[in-house]
This record gives sequence, structure tokens and C-alpha cells, in this order.
Amino acid sequence: MSTIAKIAIIGAGAMGAFYAGRLCDMDPRSVCLVAGGERARRLGDEGLLVNGHRYMPPVVDPQNETMPADLVIVGVKHQHLHDAIADMRHCVGDETIILSVMNGVDSEEQIGAVYGMDKVLYAVAVGIDAVRVGNAVTYSTQGTLFFGEADNTILSDRVRRVQALFDRAGIVYETPADMIRVLWWKFMINVGINQTSAILRAPYGVFQESADARELMNSAMQEVVAVAETAGIHISAQDIEDWYGFLSQLSPAGKTSMLQDVEAGRKTEVEMFAGKMVQLGAQFGVPTPVNQTLYRIIRVIERS
Repeated sequence: MSTIAKIAIIGAGAMGAFYAGRLCDMDPRSVCLVAGGERARRLGDEGLLVNGHRYMPPVVDPQNETMPADLVIVGVKHQHLHDAIADMRHCVGDETIILSVMNGVDSEEQIGAVYGMDKVLYAVAVGIDAVRVGNAVTYSTQGTLFFGEADNTILSDRVRRVQALFDRAGIVYETPADMIRVLWWKFMINVGINQTSAILRAPYGVFQESADARELMNSAMQEVVAVAETAGIHISAQDIEDWYGFLSQLSPAGKTSMLQDVEAGRKTEVEMFAGKMVQLGAQFGVPTPVNQTLYRIIRVIERS
């Protein structure tokens, strides 16, 4: 089994910066960031500041020819995925593994449509409380990265290669047997807490303390469960209860990515959450009134 030695990271937000920092701690020669234009200049000048430690990984222009990476980690926002897929073209070779740590349930399929699903692994990060302000990222818990093939009953060679890398880097992970179920479980969480935290302007502590905030979050999650059941995905009300174990471990002052986007005046990922839920609800004949309302509220917030 060959060792993963060269990692390219596309997207230097909270998630990308976290993984870049952990992998640089393991071996600073192993990591590069893929970026062009003003972003490349800023990253080249300032690097990444993660929990007070500055990292200066090399920045690779996506227009330049480069040796393919062993692993490409994609950590961009939903609205930037199309550009990221184009930007990674020189990083992808015959043996490259692509790991998307994005939110949602379809980034892997979009990447796989261009480069082939034989290069893509599924992944979702649960329980990380990273907050980004400018180029500075802070976190108190890294949570768990669930990743693997759609079916991990028998581990593939590429899954075992990535596991070995994460063991070396101290990245906490699990490889569940049914990765698609876990993907939808994380989607359910994001549809619930990301969106309700954005409209309430509420950090995690509000949901840890307020029954009303949790009830609003639950109502959005319940619609995901209803759609998933109709689509043949095995998540249930128990999965909502299981989320509370992760929620209780988060920093009360921590904020979801969507709340951070709202506070910074950035475009949110509402199209990937409520927008996707409304689309899926129409497709499977499942009512989604809560997500329809969240969609309208967040779109108003974005415009204002």
C-alpha cells in the first residue's frame, strides 16, 4: 500500500485551514494550497493562522502545470464548487484520491462527474467548531471526520491509505459501513442547526440551553428524515437524538459556518440546504414548509 505524500487543498476557509494545519504539523513539505489571483497573493503573504500558529504552505496557481497530488481535499463553499473542480485539474492524476469535506449531499457526484467516481471518497465532518475571521481560524474541538466508500463493509485500498495518513496527522476519523446514511445524517444536522443559527444569530450555546431553539432546529431536521425515508435512506428520529451528543461537546461560543457567513456579509449555502430540501420535497412528494420558510428568510438576510 503506497503512502500518501503529497496533498493539495482547495479552499482555505475554516475547514481547509484546519486540515492544512494538521497536515503541516505532520510534514510541512506534504501540503500545498491551490489558489489564483488575489487569494493566492494573500495566502502567499499571510499564510494561515490556526489557533494562533501561522502556517506558510506553498500556494500553487491552478493555471500552472504541476505534478498530480496523491490526495486532493476540497473545502470550498457550495457556490465555489464549479470553479474548484476546474482549478484542481492539474492536481488530479491516475492515482489521485479526491476527498470533499464540503457540506451537502451532492458535491462528490459533481466532482465525480468530471474526474470519475473511482477517484472520489465520501466525507463529512461532524462536531468541529472552527471559526474563521479573516485568515485566522480557531477551534476547540476537531470533531470527527466520517469518510470512505459508499459501502465500507470491506475497506478499499484507497480508504486504508487515507486512514494511514490521518493516523499520522492525528486527525480523528471513523469509516462507517454505510457512508451514504452518514452523509444524509450530516445533511440533516446542517439543514437544522446551520440555518436556524443563521436566522437566530445564535452560537452553539443557545441551542445547548434553549428548548425553543432546539425545537426550531428539530422541525427542519424532521423534514430531512421524511424525505430520506421516502428516498430509501435509513435515517430516523433517533438520529436527531444522536446529534445532541455532538452538540453538547461544542464550545458554547462556537458558531456554525452559515452564521459566520451572515455576520461577515458573505453569500450563504442556503441553496445547498433549504434550497435542496425544497427540490427534494417536490421530487419525492414530501411537504417541506419549514425549509421553504427558512429559505425565504435567509434569502432576505442575504439581500440586506
